[in-house]
Amino acid sequence: MTDLRVPNPSSPPGAADPVKALLHHHRDLCRRAVDPLEIAAGLEAHGITDRSAARFRHRDVFSLAEELYARVPRDGEPQRPLPTTPPPGRGADRTALALLPLLPGVLCAATVLALKHTHGQDRLHAAAAGVLALALAVRAVLRRGPLGPRDRLPARSAKRSQTCWLIGYALLGGGLLGAALTGGPDGLPDGTAQGDWPLSTAPVLALALSCAPAAWTTHLFTTHARRRLAASRDLEDFAASVRPALFGTFALYLAALAALVTASSALLDEPLALAETLTLGALLLLSRLLTLHGFTHAPKVILTLTAAAQAAALATVFAARLPGCGALATPVETLTAWNAAAVPALTCGAAALILLVHATRTLTRASAHTPAAAPTVPHRKETPA
Repeated sequence: MTDLRVPNPSSPPGAADPVKALLHHHRDLCRRAVDPLEIAAGLEAHGITDRSAARFRHRDVFSLAEELYARVPRDGEPQRPLPTTPPPGRGADRTALALLPLLPGVLCAATVLALKHTHGQDRLHAAAAGVLALALAVRAVLRRGPLGPRDRLPARSAKRSQTCWLIGYALLGGGLLGAALTGGPDGLPDGTAQGDWPLSTAPVLALALSCAPAAWTTHLFTTHARRRLAASRDLEDFAASVRPALFGTFALYLAALAALVTASSALLDEPLALAETLTLGALLLLSRLLTLHGFTHAPKVILTLTAAAQAAALATVFAARLPGCGALATPVETLTAWNAAAVPALTCGAAALILLVHATRTLTRASAHTPAAAPTVPHRKETPA
């Protein structure tokens, strides 16, 4: 972390000017910036607030950034990069990236159809091939396009095991919990919704299909934020303009996911799992948005706690079969008596709410969207709000 202490007046000549000392520490950032807002975003990322700006004899961070921007020599340097002619095939690449998020949904739909039209060993082979193909497709979507790593910070994805657990619970967890509460299961899942350990394929199909609206809404949010970064006058103006876009992105994705899970449940003739699918989709979207913008700690912690809560719910039901431990299953039995999907809906819903509050604080900062600050911003651990 860069040393941001105001120099002592007894320091060497020139140190009595705190702005000059700050300029020396952040010269690369100030020389790269195309406007004062980029400098303000970089200072904000380093922890300089309006209160800290008073130590540099300025009323706020933006005023301090304006002086830094004015004091950096730019003789003969262009203020903004000149437009370049897009290379051949750029349009085709953009089209491919726009259509790539459709691939997980297509492969998941093919897998579900294969499970419904195969039996025995063939069904097992179809399931294995479908899971592998779907995993590769999701990996491709998370590597390229709006949901892929950005050039400003390397995106460190939250632990894949927790995400896989949450999706696996949406597929198998509800059936296992219901069977466990009635003394089962007596066998392994057979790939159908009518077996002793039933599968819920509609939520997983809807989540796979929602990769497309997730990518497209994320692209809209990112584009809007970068435009506002160029047009905003100060950090407060930027935050005020980006916050509605964040909520709009979130609401638009949830609306698309609600339509997809409703259609999937109707086509597959499965019970409508709206609450648990929407809360899980919201959790995964917010986790990805935060991770893409460099805030990786909160998603990791929240996903881990959510997966642990769901695992604990299953564990207590099975542990209640031990002599004298029957009371362990009482909380889960009470929740499921109220609503069969209460466990995933409550765990994922609470986690998504925490991340939404955290996102409104972090993703509305200019420093979360400016590429100029990337080389000097260290990876910080962000605690959930």
